[in-house]
Amino acid sequence: MQPRSWLILTAALVASACQQAGDGTADSLANAQLRSGAGDAAGTAAFRPSGDGVALTLSLMGLPPGMHGIHLHSVGRCDAPSFESAGPHLNPMGKLHGAQNPAGSHMGDLPNITVDAAGRATTTLQIAVLPSTFSAELADADGAAIVVHVAPDDYRTDPSGNSGDRIACGVLEAE
Repeated sequence: MQPRSWLILTAALVASACQQAGDGTADSLANAQLRSGAGDAAGTAAFRPSGDGVALTLSLMGLPPGMHGIHLHSVGRCDAPSFESAGPHLNPMGKLHGAQNPAGSHMGDLPNITVDAAGRATTTLQIAVLPSTFSAELADADGAAIVVHVAPDDYRTDPSGNSGDRIACGVLEAE
């Protein structure tokens, strides 16, 4: 092969690799690495634009089997073991909690997740918020976190849906 051909081939391969890498991350809004109260890895959360909202893809592990509430919290801190440092649910519009609350719901409300007998959950949830609004909340002075609770959310009790203690937490890192 001619030296010029190698140069063209190399340039094409580099451009292709950059495009593929860009395809995987260009639309990413944020990611989080979740940890348990004991500091063990508890999974990942990835946030991406999806239509007029945001898709949250979760891959969780090491959690108690059953249904659990999961919420976005208003502070990007996850001080173990209780994760109270993550603050209240993310609620920039000052609404009440829960999809079944006539005055709800707020931005931090998410559907319950089900963890299997092996302590794992993999799911994608839709968040009804514009990607630009979501990104603006991440960019504020104190960031945001994602928190898994010990019990399921009842979708109506303000402020937290009676979902109980916080058992896993991850700080959202904007992409």
